[in-house]
Amino acid sequence: MDIDLIFKIAGTGIIVAVLSLVLKKAERDEQAMMTTLAGLIVVLMLVIDQISELFNTVKAVFGL
Repeated sequence: MDIDLIFKIAGTGIIVAVLSLVLKKAERDEQAMMTTLAGLIVVLMLVIDQISELFNTVKAVFGL
């Protein structure tokens, strides 16, 4: 697992948190929620790739 992945997830989280706070202060709660959901989807896409790689490694180790 690369340290780059952790930085990408942390950077995405910080950007989403700031955007969400700004939108909530501007009383745009719906857009804030959509921004949060979009950030969650981006992070899940990053993590799914790593989980897929983990399963392939486990299959290779146990010869499944």
